[in-house]
Amino acid sequence: MANEYKKTMNLPKTGFPMRAGLAQNEPKRLAEWEANDVYGQMLKKNEGHDKFVLHDGPPYANGPIHLGHAQNKISKDIINRYWSMRGYQTPYVPGWDCHGQPIEHKVEEMLGTEKFNQLPTEKIRELCRKMAVEQVDTQRQGFKRLGVLAEWDNPYLTYVNDYDATDVEIFKAIFDKGAIYRGRKPVHWCTHCHTALAEAEIEYSDEVSPAIFVRFRMTTAPAGLEPYADSLFVDIWTTTPWTLPADDAVILHPEASYVAVRVDGRVELMAEALQERCCAKFGYEGVELVRDADGEPWHATGTELQGNRYRQPIFGDQGEEGVFIFADYVTLDDGTGIVHSAPGHGVDDYNAGMRFGVPVVMPVDDDGRFYVGDGMGTGGPWGGMEVNEANPKIIEWLDERGALILHEDINHSYPHCWRCKNPVIFRATSQWFVSMDKTGLRRQALEELSHVDFYPAHSVKRIGSMVEGRPDWCISRQRNWGVPIPAYTCQDCGETVMNDQTLDAVIELFRERGSDCWFTEDPASYLGDACVCPKCGGHHLKTNKDILDVWWDSGVSHTAVCRHRDNLQFPADMYLEGSDQHRGWFMSSLMTSVGAYGVAPYKSVVSQGFTLDGKGRKMSKSLGNVIDPNAECDTRGADILRLWVSSVDTSTDVPCDDSILEHVGDAYRKIRNTLRFLLGELEGQFDLAADGLPVEGLLPYDRLALARMCQVHDEVSRAYEGYRFNVVYRTLYDYIITELSNDYLNATKDRSYCGAPGSVERRSAQTVWSYVLSMLVHDFQPILAYTTDEAMVFLPESLRDGQRYAALLDWFQAPMQASEYEPLLATYQAIVDARGAFTKAYDEALASGVVSEKTTQATRAELTLTKDAFALLAGDGAPDLAEAFVCSEVCVHEGEALSCEVLPANGEKCPRCWNWRELGEDGLCARCSSVVGATE
Repeated sequence: MANEYKKTMNLPKTGFPMRAGLAQNEPKRLAEWEANDVYGQMLKKNEGHDKFVLHDGPPYANGPIHLGHAQNKISKDIINRYWSMRGYQTPYVPGWDCHGQPIEHKVEEMLGTEKFNQLPTEKIRELCRKMAVEQVDTQRQGFKRLGVLAEWDNPYLTYVNDYDATDVEIFKAIFDKGAIYRGRKPVHWCTHCHTALAEAEIEYSDEVSPAIFVRFRMTTAPAGLEPYADSLFVDIWTTTPWTLPADDAVILHPEASYVAVRVDGRVELMAEALQERCCAKFGYEGVELVRDADGEPWHATGTELQGNRYRQPIFGDQGEEGVFIFADYVTLDDGTGIVHSAPGHGVDDYNAGMRFGVPVVMPVDDDGRFYVGDGMGTGGPWGGMEVNEANPKIIEWLDERGALILHEDINHSYPHCWRCKNPVIFRATSQWFVSMDKTGLRRQALEELSHVDFYPAHSVKRIGSMVEGRPDWCISRQRNWGVPIPAYTCQDCGETVMNDQTLDAVIELFRERGSDCWFTEDPASYLGDACVCPKCGGHHLKTNKDILDVWWDSGVSHTAVCRHRDNLQFPADMYLEGSDQHRGWFMSSLMTSVGAYGVAPYKSVVSQGFTLDGKGRKMSKSLGNVIDPNAECDTRGADILRLWVSSVDTSTDVPCDDSILEHVGDAYRKIRNTLRFLLGELEGQFDLAADGLPVEGLLPYDRLALARMCQVHDEVSRAYEGYRFNVVYRTLYDYIITELSNDYLNATKDRSYCGAPGSVERRSAQTVWSYVLSMLVHDFQPILAYTTDEAMVFLPESLRDGQRYAALLDWFQAPMQASEYEPLLATYQAIVDARGAFTKAYDEALASGVVSEKTTQATRAELTLTKDAFALLAGDGAPDLAEAFVCSEVCVHEGEALSCEVLPANGEKCPRCWNWRELGEDGLCARCSSVVGATE
């Protein structure tokens, strides 16, 4: 463009910088938000309105934040910002899970095990609390840097007095309904952490285990097998040889048919369906089936065989016997169709054994070692040995005695402790449980889930199936750092003491002084008249040492936080966490809430996937594939992370690496440049309220573009409401790149740059540009928190909703309702299709040499439209297609199909606007001549 005409142009100018400098500028903006309490202003703006309470699931106070943390907190902030813009008051109280084994383990590592074991419980708890506080502050700073608005100065922490009291408050409510009991049942036991674990604390990974087939000598003979009584055996299969010292029964399927196989002078029982496979596997030769008097193979069902007995495989010489029982869960997929059962080492075996009165034997101590001794209840020959260490010894021992049929190693999924990552064992211990069925908790929980909205909708099946299948909840743990289970033991008679009077006293004690008092105070000093044993009348009560499962601890936040804080409400509108929380926090919150109140603690649940590296692998420091959110904020900036979160489908596992974030950075720059482009023609030049045209006064092309913008905004609104952030991102990004940058803004910048400053043509374009800019700033505000806030400084006054900060904006009100814009969309689409035909024809004309100028402004088009499209794009009131195509002229024809021919433009190039037009005596096109004349 010739320099002499620059002063006559409306060239873009804005203070909104091209370079974002996010890493340097975001902390300054964050400091301003804190200094001016933008979070408080956001709440005050919607004071008195309906609330939207997104209850924060507490991350564990352990180490700096990771990418999963960032995805979680950014997602929550996006939702809160959106609903605040929609007029809801959105109080957001962040929280931390501060109890539990990892913190205690770190303290033990810091002190050394010997010194740790010498410390009194109250000192260990003091050190654990100190470590938790330090970790909370580290994570809090990381979350704030992400641009998350919250009540950071008053979070909820699971170790404070009121929270301790709430643990017991909910415990009492469920206890009073009869759902809590103490029992000796098999639970997941971590021999490394020395504590019981709930299902939510278990991870599954592959382990190699010894699978063995063993023959047990029978001491009874089923009907029809009496002649073989002295040589009768039952063949079993197990993947845990170390449980054989606790063997009490063999389990058969009740309806399966079992046969007797005669081989090498023995008669062995096995499932008929597996007989041929097993005999081949065992290398048996000359096998015969025992037959009855009629010559038919003998057979009996599991139900018919129930009650038969056999010599206990380890202690049979001492007269110990096991019994045949049956259960539906025995399958005919593997083994012999008969499994050995140690009720003390498995929940299914325990439940089956209880139905038949089978005793529970437990020969294994807290360390996973066999008790020393010679009889049942000990490890016998392997006393003092660790159970897995004993496996090969037991197999060798069986082989020496002719009991081992076959040994093979198998790879299978096995439970591990989610903290220390070591394999766990099932072990019967005396623990506290919440019954799933005694008071109908399972049924109530499933009913409540049917009233909860799940995002994605199918995720309800996951938690539903877990509720359906979960065993009674083991809520006791054997640690120091946690909330005590409020039970006492009478020192005079050994009775467990717990009742409403003692529970009320403990609630009051914890609320006033905290749960540390449990370990330091004499119960008589705070129980008063409740310090009495109801069985013997004694007054010498001793506190028990079990603590509550940390999932209980975090699960009662619905009361400790949502019910106890006046600015929140119960049930919460939403819980949002990773998909693993279906068996974790979502589950424990559901159980404690339904158990106490009969209702779910949440109205909706958003389930998210995990963050993985670019190759789909779990992130770990050892692989060197970790994306550190703090480091990203210090280099790329928090808004890049926020944009990444919005760009992926968080309902599934999402990949992230440096390359992916680089692409997100490119997208960010295109979005930022579009905002800057729009500001360039509006800042200080045009204010919608004073200078804008009414919708009906817009030029046809502008009105069509505005209709499309309104449609885009409605699509974005629906995506936000469905928590599909990736749809928000994709809709806005595609709109910016495809429809704004390449088409509408590119087409109308000629009017904006070259038109007369106050002309209707320019004001019409600026009106739509203003709406587009306002829509983009508003619609991106929940995602690009820092960038939209930066843009607020440069927005024309009427686009700011009277606010200083972007977080305080109201949701964008489109100038056209659906009933107004939808009739225009067919015309808009017709332009899009026609422009596509023109672009293709231009490329062909350029390639063939029909046109030589490498700009569409130097061309004209002969456009053929179908009848329907012709009616929309031709005649009076039709949009200016030459402007839309950025060419000199479009001649429209009606035909059978859409087609376009591109030819060189008529006229000459105007030196001011660069359009090909008929030029006047001054060398300018008529429009430019008029504008220049008016400025001279």
